[in-house]
Amino acid sequence: MGIKQKLELTWIGKEQAVRVEPRILLYDEKRSYGNKLDDNILIHGDNLVALKALEQEYAGKVKCIYIDPPYNTGSMFEHYEDNLEHSIWLNQMKPRLEILKGLLREDGFFCCHIDDSEGHYLKLLLDEIFGRQNYLTTLYIRVRYPEKTLKVDMDFHKEIEQIFVYRKKHGAKPNLDVQEVGLDKFCYYVEEIGQGEEVLLGGKKVEIFNKDQYKIVKKEGSEYGLKEIWASGTILDGNSSGRFFRDYLTGRYEEDGYGVLYKVYDIGDDRYPYRYFTGPKKIGATKGKYYQGIPVKKLEEDNMTRTIPINGFYDFAAQFGNCRQEGGVEFRSGKKPEALLEMILKYFSDEGDIVLDSFLGSGTTAAVAHKMKRKWIGIEMGEQCYSHCQTRLSRVIDGDTSGISESVNWRGGGGYNFYEVPPSLLKKDKYGNWIINKDIYTATAIAAAVAKYHGFTYHPDEEVFWKQGYSYENDYIFTTDQMITVEYIDLLHSEMKSDESLLICCPAYQQGLEERYDNINIEKIPQSILDKYDFGVESYNMKINDTVVDEVATTINEEE
Repeated sequence: MGIKQKLELTWIGKEQAVRVEPRILLYDEKRSYGNKLDDNILIHGDNLVALKALEQEYAGKVKCIYIDPPYNTGSMFEHYEDNLEHSIWLNQMKPRLEILKGLLREDGFFCCHIDDSEGHYLKLLLDEIFGRQNYLTTLYIRVRYPEKTLKVDMDFHKEIEQIFVYRKKHGAKPNLDVQEVGLDKFCYYVEEIGQGEEVLLGGKKVEIFNKDQYKIVKKEGSEYGLKEIWASGTILDGNSSGRFFRDYLTGRYEEDGYGVLYKVYDIGDDRYPYRYFTGPKKIGATKGKYYQGIPVKKLEEDNMTRTIPINGFYDFAAQFGNCRQEGGVEFRSGKKPEALLEMILKYFSDEGDIVLDSFLGSGTTAAVAHKMKRKWIGIEMGEQCYSHCQTRLSRVIDGDTSGISESVNWRGGGGYNFYEVPPSLLKKDKYGNWIINKDIYTATAIAAAVAKYHGFTYHPDEEVFWKQGYSYENDYIFTTDQMITVEYIDLLHSEMKSDESLLICCPAYQQGLEERYDNINIEKIPQSILDKYDFGVESYNMKINDTVVDEVATTINEEE
């Protein structure tokens, strides 16, 4: 057998793994705003590091993710450098997308806003990460009018952008618009004038009326009216009425004549215990009709409704042109109107769901999620997290009246908690040795960080000091800056129950302690975590620099 291959997009550096350090997040009470009990989170820092920090707590909890990453257009944005070589751009997107997928609920949705600069490559990458079977649709968004000139020297006008929509897994259902079903088609009424002839067809009682023994009257539709349906084509195989006509009424005109009416009992799902059928009206005709009432299930509903498919094209040119001052912050070249996010969140989330945007920009996604009573997580790097996101979201809580506020009757309220992505836990000393960064990390923060690196949930026990965190029931972690001696580990073990296990992380310990107890493991820090992650990396942001360009060029030359 040959090697099994799969369809995928390849590029320089794709297989180079990024070992992102799963840092803790540092709470900033001064920058938090409003009701601190709300579960909304605003994070300042590199979005890849921030996503990794969220991974443990929020895996499988987010209902809707909307991101609007830099488009790699080659143009310089005020707040981003948006000019990356294709391979670099894809290398930076891939680990972010992988974490984002893991954060989604099983019934969650991922929406990525992009233009055609990288859109085709991104689509293939998303197919690989989410699975092509989980691709749902591409929403085409008109972002500017044809007559709006971007640059005089442009040969092609950038008028349309795309939003790729994926589900996490099969079974995820978007919220569809609902429309009341009119009664105008149920406008036919049968009047029996004479007595029909009773026969048995297909095991059912049937009354046959000649053309002068009945009338079919058309007037205003009502819940008592009937809808006229041709008994032909796929209808003949698609439901019980069609099959009955096919099997028992086709050709009956040769025996009963033309223009007869058949009243068939015990068939259909409407309010009547019978259904009317007509044969062909004149010589040479072969088709007939049947008359169906409103289904009983629909009659039992308060309103008879039907769902409407989500459109594939939306004209938001006017909203893009007028959103500059929404939220009281201006964000050139990239700000999205609140109306666009209202549409996205309406279809792909519900009240109380968690919405995440890891390229928050000016804060539109979080602002709209807040106004629509969703919980939200927003991540933004750089100064605009303070100047734009924090400012805008605080105004939303105070009762911002711009954007969608009127349409959703927004009056203010709620709050958010602000977090900073801290520097790496480890740094190099003047001799080039890795040491814990105690200038930033307190003893508590060190314990929380080490617990996270080992997959434990940091949750100190109020009574037992060495139970700082747990991975599962009765499995604990303890981090200390003291050297572990025989006496110390014996003391810990004496306090442990027989079904408990413990991981101790410390800077040093006496030789031979590793095997002293079966239910106690001991590791040195930072040595035990150095090989797991890339420490000392303070930014994975999507900017290009000369070093990255040189690395890509070197790789290409080596392959050639």
